[in-house]
Amino acid sequence: MYIENLRLKNYRNYKEISIYFDPSINIIYGNNAEGKTNLLESIFLCATSRSHRGSKEKDIINFNEEEAHIKMIFNEKEEKKQVIDIQLNKESKKGIALNGIKKEKLSDFLGTFYAVIFSPEDLNIIKEGPATRRKFIDMELYQIDRQYVISISNYNKVLNQRNAVLKDIYSASGNNKNDLITLLDSYDDQLIRYGTEVILKRKENIEDIAKKIKDIYYKISGEKEELILNYENDVFSSEIEKTYKEKLKETKEQDIKQGYTTIGPHRDDISFIIDNLDLRQFGSQGQKKTAAISLKLAELLIMKEKKGNTPVLLLDDVFSELDEKRQKELIENLDGIQTIITCTGMKRNIYDLLKPNKIFKVSNNEVISQTPNERYG
Repeated sequence: MYIENLRLKNYRNYKEISIYFDPSINIIYGNNAEGKTNLLESIFLCATSRSHRGSKEKDIINFNEEEAHIKMIFNEKEEKKQVIDIQLNKESKKGIALNGIKKEKLSDFLGTFYAVIFSPEDLNIIKEGPATRRKFIDMELYQIDRQYVISISNYNKVLNQRNAVLKDIYSASGNNKNDLITLLDSYDDQLIRYGTEVILKRKENIEDIAKKIKDIYYKISGEKEELILNYENDVFSSEIEKTYKEKLKETKEQDIKQGYTTIGPHRDDISFIIDNLDLRQFGSQGQKKTAAISLKLAELLIMKEKKGNTPVLLLDDVFSELDEKRQKELIENLDGIQTIITCTGMKRNIYDLLKPNKIFKVSNNEVISQTPNERYG
């Protein structure tokens, strides 16, 4: 899979641009705050329908405009071309079309185009909080499992409804309080149903990652250490629905007092273990960076296996954060993958290792295509 053409209109700092990428290695360079990351963000939005930076859609649209537009042409298997059109509007929800056909449901669109993004923020994925690791799981599963999109959406909807009822119960009295508790029980049944679906899919995914990352990390660490991943969930068991129900009952009073649901997949986490030590707390900076690289490479391999096609890899200024050894290890895994790399500058030795086919300079809200000889000749 590779992107052929990306067109943006009124997207962040870009008024209107069109970029033709090479199926292999592409480098985008320029000074900080010129909009390099915005290009990768627009591509990732075509894969997941959302910004990897967590930006609101209205903030993506050029300040002086009401709408923004993304059009991406990509080649799938056997040179099959597909076109994704995304329209963002400050006053209404975004519109998505695939090959000219509007997609009303997100689950009908996700998984069409898929990409893995790796940014300096991802180097902190190990040491940051559980929400960051849950986001990582979700972004991957959105692209490889359409049913997961439905399950997590339903779960979050019911979770928000249950939390609203919990807050009302705390301040209610008499018959009104009894009615709210009855309503809470009905939400519990739905929460268990959708929560179980989410948990089982996450567990399977993390087990798949654990198998891949073990060998990847072992190689990158110089065959010195083995990394073990574990799925941390407070209700999983061999009888998950029964356990889930029992724990919701046990924590009901606590939930009412606190005004929110204290157990479930919205509190999931992943642990990273080396030599019986939790990398999240006790790992060195080098170990954490190596684990983050390994995690992204494992994600890429899993997508390739599940989808039968190689995802596009987006590297957002990560080479500046890695030492030479880790740079080389990352580059060795790029063969046969369309890779789009952003940087402020690239040393000649890294350029020689990458051997990019296309180079783009970003300056003054424009993207200028260059040949490698023009930049490094």
